[in-house]
Amino acid sequence: MPRQARLDAPGTLHHVMIRGIERSPTFDDDQDRHDFVSRVGILAQETGTRILAWALMKNHVHLLLFSGPPGISRFMRRLLTGYALRYNRRHRRNGHLFQNRYKSIVCEEGAYLLELVRYIHLNPLRAGQVKSMEELDQYPWSGHRVIMGEEKNDWQERDYVLEQFHEKEWKAIRAYRKFMEDGKDQGRRPELVGGGLIRSLGGWSQVLPLIGSPERIEHDDRILGSGDFVAEIIREAEKNVRRYLRDSGLKTSIENAIKEICRKEGVAEQDMRMGVRTRKYSRVRAKISHYLSHEFGVSQAEIARQLGVCTSAIAKAIEKIEMVENK
Repeated sequence: MPRQARLDAPGTLHHVMIRGIERSPTFDDDQDRHDFVSRVGILAQETGTRILAWALMKNHVHLLLFSGPPGISRFMRRLLTGYALRYNRRHRRNGHLFQNRYKSIVCEEGAYLLELVRYIHLNPLRAGQVKSMEELDQYPWSGHRVIMGEEKNDWQERDYVLEQFHEKEWKAIRAYRKFMEDGKDQGRRPELVGGGLIRSLGGWSQVLPLIGSPERIEHDDRILGSGDFVAEIIREAEKNVRRYLRDSGLKTSIENAIKEICRKEGVAEQDMRMGVRTRKYSRVRAKISHYLSHEFGVSQAEIARQLGVCTSAIAKAIEKIEMVENK
């Protein structure tokens, strides 16, 4: 799936979901799981990323985190690339391990933090990987065990979560455990896992598709929160992307890339930008779209604007190329 814009700034609360390609397993055994968790911990400390909750499932992973100074993209890129390379070497395989784009939802802390902690830590019980709350208390592949005090690590924000329940640790643990128990029969919570598949420009937002679209501000599916929270996030993101475009020269890089690919492929740049739809132009348009998306992190809506077609046409064009690459 082609990337869209990511909304991110240091200290932003994200619910991150990572899936195996075509829903295939991402962990073959406990050694794989240990390697993944170890990488999360090391990178969290190196990047200042604060991990509040996490759970490893058979074919996907949930993380709840506050992004560090470098932003979420650098953390996720290093985590997924490093793990996938080691996994492929260890299991003598080639190709992609994860679905192309991880999903990340910006969340309003006050309203949703504890609900997300509970949702994520109940995943193993909801999926049948453990059969009871007592088993979940001992399950080694989620952050619940750490919060319960059954295991220690230096990188999970245990104290921060417990402080939401009570200032005394033993009372906080008891309240947290009851909170978990009360939520075990809630089932799936689609409102907590919505949002589009998204990717960023190395941490700061690229919200080009939203600029000039005020009617979408209060209903953005990449953000979980009140209308005021959504509006605030979008305003800040728009400000940052304009600054990024100005300071980085990205706009010039996009224009030069389109010009060069059109020249090499023997098509007229003006016709390309006007959305000419012959087979040759469609093929070159797909090539340009894939390049801009992967090399510069340009959103599909901005690519569509540059090439004079609708966003869905760009999405389909990139998806076709990625399907060929993944065969």
